[in-house]
Amino acid sequence: MCGIVAAVAQRNVQGILLEGLRRLEYRGYDSAGMSVIDAGALTRKRALGKVAALDAQLAAGALPGHTGIAHTRWATHGKPSEANAHPHHSYEQIAVVHNGIIENYERLKARLEAKGYSFTSETDTEVIAHLMFERIQQGLTLFDATAQIVSELGGAYALGLISTHEPDVVVGARQGSPLVVGVGIDEAFLASDPLALLQVTDRFIYLEEGDVVELRGLGEIRIRDRSGRAVERPVHTFEHGDGAAHKGEYRHFMLKEIFEQPEVIATALEGRLSEEGVLVESFGPEAQALFARARQVHIIACGTSYHAGLVARYWLERYAGVPVQVEVASEYRYRHPVVLDDTLFVTLSQSGETADTLAALRFAKTLGYIGSLAICNVPGSSLVRESDLTLMTRAGPEIGVASTKAFTTQLVALMLLTLAMGKAQGLDDAQRAEQAEIVAALKTLPRVCQKALALDGAIEALSQAFAEKHHALFLGRGAHYPIALEGALKLKEISYIHAEAYPAGELKHGPLALVDSEMPVISVAPNDDLLEKLKSNLQEVRARGGQLFVFAEESIGIRDQQDVRVLGVPVIHESLTPLLYTLPLQLLSYHVAVLKGTDVDQPRNLAKSVTVE
Repeated sequence: MCGIVAAVAQRNVQGILLEGLRRLEYRGYDSAGMSVIDAGALTRKRALGKVAALDAQLAAGALPGHTGIAHTRWATHGKPSEANAHPHHSYEQIAVVHNGIIENYERLKARLEAKGYSFTSETDTEVIAHLMFERIQQGLTLFDATAQIVSELGGAYALGLISTHEPDVVVGARQGSPLVVGVGIDEAFLASDPLALLQVTDRFIYLEEGDVVELRGLGEIRIRDRSGRAVERPVHTFEHGDGAAHKGEYRHFMLKEIFEQPEVIATALEGRLSEEGVLVESFGPEAQALFARARQVHIIACGTSYHAGLVARYWLERYAGVPVQVEVASEYRYRHPVVLDDTLFVTLSQSGETADTLAALRFAKTLGYIGSLAICNVPGSSLVRESDLTLMTRAGPEIGVASTKAFTTQLVALMLLTLAMGKAQGLDDAQRAEQAEIVAALKTLPRVCQKALALDGAIEALSQAFAEKHHALFLGRGAHYPIALEGALKLKEISYIHAEAYPAGELKHGPLALVDSEMPVISVAPNDDLLEKLKSNLQEVRARGGQLFVFAEESIGIRDQQDVRVLGVPVIHESLTPLLYTLPLQLLSYHVAVLKGTDVDQPRNLAKSVTVE
């Protein structure tokens, strides 16, 4: 993995491929490469490092041609190197790019080596190139050969292939890793993300699991499903426009996306609330019946989405009265979960292509859940297509690897789920009044978030205290413990400061041993029924010489002192404080990372969409 771009056109495609790679840089990668067919010959350039290094090679010697493929790689097999970079060739007649992992590549490689094929890389991808060459030598077309060899490949993949035998053809295939077709006028494109192709089209076909697609020079598109039948897939118009792929006035995509949150939160709420409450139908026509029947909820997610699920557990149990289990998708898959009667299965994913979450959904379908709900940001994604109910978060494209607006819109969606389940299961007068208060607060949320973002200058000043630190501790209680987890994750992701989060009540059970003047302690302190207990926990930190950074409502009575820095956060209904307090923690991690001089949008070793285990 990580980024695929391909094109077949009546014009030179080098610039299209290169710009597509630039637009995929946000996904994280360690090398880049391009192969193009020109006058019947296959030529290639590859470079270790950023796309700029490949651009420099192309400036020194262009790769003109009407058919080509390109790739940014995030190492899975073999260290980052030019030899391991994609595309991979076979006898300078076949070129392939690949996202994912071929789990049975060693067996395939041994078989090919026994036939005399030699390998020049350490990757699993090179076996695909040689398998294709073998089939082409037998007289198969590129389309037919691809459809045949995918049955031999185990694991997850998205493929792009070209061949000198058919110089005006690009072929793609997907299994467990996303791939889209860009529909042009007398030209066609392939990519792992529509953002890569917004320079040339806003019309896309989202390939489904097992699909193989052939693109021809005049824009002809043919698709076969996993059974080999010819199928047509709908063409979707991309909603967000090309501006989503540009930073505008902001220094980094992450900062832009932090400041987009009031707008995208308003979009996430639009059309889903009435004067009386949430519109249960927003989740789909079967939602009312499923939510009324559900007696338990299982939430499955990874990373930041998992933290959103942890917040939802507090919400669903308190406001809807439904017991909840939240689990990391990669762990859920490999145990033997006990599913009680009338349990609803909920998945959270920004991309809808997260490998572990998708696999968990498919596993769950064998276990007797009453239905599945996907909360996701990508309408055409696998998770959305394979779930019974869906609620789109409407965050728009998120380019920064560290999630910001995708997380907060997930929280909005989960609060809507909480209200919808409570409503479907029946409310007494007190619960109806409480729901009305939360709905009213949701309608003010974008404006209050705007106020929280106005703290940016104060948080930037606060971040100076972290410039020389190597560790940090985050504390929260109740539904703010997951927010502390998310704050710690953001700081470690982009500033590379080691950060951990604990429930504040756990301080005495170990973490307190770490507290000294070199360990900054960050706490979220909303004015709720756990506040007094949290204040006691903070005193324990002060007594050990720790330096406290407290995000709190001004009314709670914590004031700046020599070893205590307090930042006042706007007031909102108690239920929504986890969402609101996320914003200043995002800004803190951003400004600390800028001070540290790290790559904010593309932190080392990380990819935006994790489409392999």
